[in-house]
Amino acid sequence: MTAVLASASPTFPVLPALIVVPLLGALLVIIVPRRRPELLKLVAVLATMATGALSLWLLFAFDTGVDGFQFASRHVWLGDLGVSWLFGVDGISLFLVVLTGILFPIAILATDPEHDGRAYYAWLLVLEGGVMGVFASLDLVVFFLCFEAVLVPMYFLIGRWGHDNRTYAATKFFLFTMAGSALMLVGILSLAFLHADATGGAVTFDLVAIAEAQSLGVETARWVFLTFALAFAVKVPIFPLHTWLPDAHTEAPTAGSVILAGVLLKLGTYGFLRFGLYLFPEATHHFAPVFLVLGVVGIVYGAVVATMQKDLKRLVAYSSVAHLGFIILGTFALNTEGIEGGLLQMVNHGISTGALFLLVGMIYERRHTRQIAELGGLQKSAPLLAGVFTVVMLSSIGLPGLNGFVGEFLVLVGTFNAHRWYAVVATGGVVLASLYLLWAYQRVFHGPAEGDNADVPDLRLREGLVLAPLLALIVVLGVYPKPVIERMEPAVDALVEHIERHVDGFHEPTSQMGSGVSPEGAADSEEGH
Repeated sequence: MTAVLASASPTFPVLPALIVVPLLGALLVIIVPRRRPELLKLVAVLATMATGALSLWLLFAFDTGVDGFQFASRHVWLGDLGVSWLFGVDGISLFLVVLTGILFPIAILATDPEHDGRAYYAWLLVLEGGVMGVFASLDLVVFFLCFEAVLVPMYFLIGRWGHDNRTYAATKFFLFTMAGSALMLVGILSLAFLHADATGGAVTFDLVAIAEAQSLGVETARWVFLTFALAFAVKVPIFPLHTWLPDAHTEAPTAGSVILAGVLLKLGTYGFLRFGLYLFPEATHHFAPVFLVLGVVGIVYGAVVATMQKDLKRLVAYSSVAHLGFIILGTFALNTEGIEGGLLQMVNHGISTGALFLLVGMIYERRHTRQIAELGGLQKSAPLLAGVFTVVMLSSIGLPGLNGFVGEFLVLVGTFNAHRWYAVVATGGVVLASLYLLWAYQRVFHGPAEGDNADVPDLRLREGLVLAPLLALIVVLGVYPKPVIERMEPAVDALVEHIERHVDGFHEPTSQMGSGVSPEGAADSEEGH
């Protein structure tokens, strides 16, 4: 495995721009004159579309055959403390950046706030900047700052624009995720100072430098790993730390639910991949059975509880617990198929569940209820809405030919190769997913249309245009996932090789993991693709 270091400066610093553009958009929203409120949404849409366009440019400019970090940039921030604005993307983070760039303009275009649009759009844009920072950061301190920064806008989005029990849900969300992250800060500081002591060098928070050195002893690394793992487990969330998620989803506004399901939950699963497995390969291997068990429990538990829900939005929320269990299962299979499947499922879940929350929001706008018992027969008056819901539901189930199948299949193959019985039990979760989603669909769209259900408007043109990109991705990624997988595979292969090398010989000297973004390798200026 060869080290890969970008050697030419990019014509445009795309990764910093992905963070700065939405933040500038938030600033513009704030300073829009009060006599021109109609400009608020326009500014927010333009800012998110510009960010989305940058993410798509990143996708097409990405070098498929490279396993390391591309578009790398470094600017020293706190030189004495070894903290830098250090960014880079590889096949693991690339599609999460693109997913973020796609979902935010869709979420903003799909719905309008009931009040205070200025603060609403500003918080959404700040949230996008923070999420982009998480997926692009290669400095542990900058990663932590972005990881924590996303809590504030999400707290306000739920607390101010949510539904009846929004204050409780927002507070619970904030306290759960903040508590887990506080321990991770201790772990980050411990890791950096222990690394400096072991190597005799200066303190650094460079992810690659610390991960490739593997300077911590086995027991120490395991304890530090647990501080990271707890923060990521809460953010995913993994059973039994999931209790904040159904409340947050149920009470959040539609755009908040779309972003929460599509992007924010991936901060935890991405954290395990980028920081857990890479920084602590031996500890990951040691604790893998625990996370495999929790992943399987989450799959079965999420499906069973979803089946019993009376609120349609809460049902979709619990379905996320089950889908995220699949991602954890694939990640801790610790082989190429499992990790690729988990990573692909992160993207697929963001698309499918984001679309489901949009559809639930459209149903709520028409009927002002999410209670399944109060709905029924909607297919008669809204056949297009029912048809779109069917496609999205089938993708969430994992129907072959749609995007959900590919990720789940790879996860099950990877898990079966490494831990056969976990895969067998997890397969039951696929059956249960079919049960609760098909049953919910039948109760909502089939049967007699009585009362207000008989006059529900069908899918409007604007709603169809908003859903169109997600429907296209559901079909394209299901029929032809090769372009996505071939961009992921080099980085995933390098990560698996890194884990195997350090598990087999934990203290043996190693070469760099195909990235080359290290204190010695990157200049204090833009380096790029």
